[in-house]
Amino acid sequence: MTVTEEKRSQILDAAVSEFQELGFAGSSMDRIACRANVSKRTVYNHFESKEALFRAILDLMAATLNEALDIAYEPARPIEPQLHDLGWAEGKLMTSAPFMRLARMAVGETLRDPELAAEMNRKLEKISVFREFVTAAHADGAINARNAEEAAEQFLGLLKSQAFWPSVFSGQVVTQAQMERIVESTVQMFLHTYGVKEPG
Repeated sequence: MTVTEEKRSQILDAAVSEFQELGFAGSSMDRIACRANVSKRTVYNHFESKEALFRAILDLMAATLNEALDIAYEPARPIEPQLHDLGWAEGKLMTSAPFMRLARMAVGETLRDPELAAEMNRKLEKISVFREFVTAAHADGAINARNAEEAAEQFLGLLKSQAFWPSVFSGQVVTQAQMERIVESTVQMFLHTYGVKEPG
């Protein structure tokens, strides 16, 4: 990491702490510079405003999501382990303390600002990954889910209701063991509803 990249990372970390503690409106570039142990000029050299800082944090989250959810249906593999992998693609983020810290900050701030909430939804909405997986698996005959959007929302909803939202509200990140149980129960419930029954 170059010095410039390190400074940018320090500023982003400081901004997350500032926004979490004081909210977007109550935060200041002066305090963010102080938290980051850099000059105010350095902060503005990287980010022209608080809004730019917040959007950079959303971009960082989006990039992390895109990398984690780079997964597609594979016709040659059994469906159950693939669903397990799909659940863990999201589960890895939900067990990541740094990512969930960003998520708590972003969710808390967007509750105060509908425009930021809409932007966050545009950048972080990844239901399409799950929908495309379900669509491909259904077309291949591996599952019976004619309404791919609904099935994808149910799969992701089962994960988030047990791991993401409790962490956002409590600040406690689920453990690997807890996430394993959540993923396994989600996969089994999904297959109970959409699994293809063997003849006989």
